Amino acid sequence: MRIASRFFLCVLGVLCVCAAPGCGYSLAGRGSFLPVYIKTIGVPTFANRTVVFNLETMITQKVRSEFIGRGKYQILPEATGVDALLTGEVTAVSIQPASFSTQQLASRYAISMSARIELKDMRENKVLWENPSLVFRQEYDATGGRTVLDPAAFFQQDANALERMSTEFARTIVSAILEAF
Repeated sequence: MRIASRFFLCVLGVLCVCAAPGCGYSLAGRGSFLPVYIKTIGVPTFANRTVVFNLETMITQKVRSEFIGRGKYQILPEATGVDALLTGEVTAVSIQPASFSTQQLASRYAISMSARIELKDMRENKVLWENPSLVFRQEYDATGGRTVLDPAAFFQQDANALERMSTEFARTIVSAILEAF
């Protein structure tokens, strides 16, 4: 009787292991809700309706890199000859003081960016995913840790914040598209 129960437990364990891959779980970032025939995704340069120079290039490159990092799809910069097309438009960027020094000078700023994104299935000619009002925000120190009187303290702080915001933007978009959030 003891051998039979061990054999039964062993068989039960093997069945559980064999059935586990079909349970619907997958590693985070590895799943996809996109149709199986989508192999190539076109990601042309996003439109930029703001005065921030080169923002569309930075954001587009970050989105392409994030897709490529997932390793499942071929990402092309074209809008034609692809299975799906991801288009985007940066609609607004604003910079506002977030905190002030004791001298009532802005010591921290918040950059906000609004965008519109759409992923379209080119075979079926239908929208697979869209978000017409994405908003991202990033803060940065105006002084970069230096005294307020040092003019070099202000240079590149906003560019670093835009870089961080672009990375967050790309991760959020690609995760939302591939994992259907």
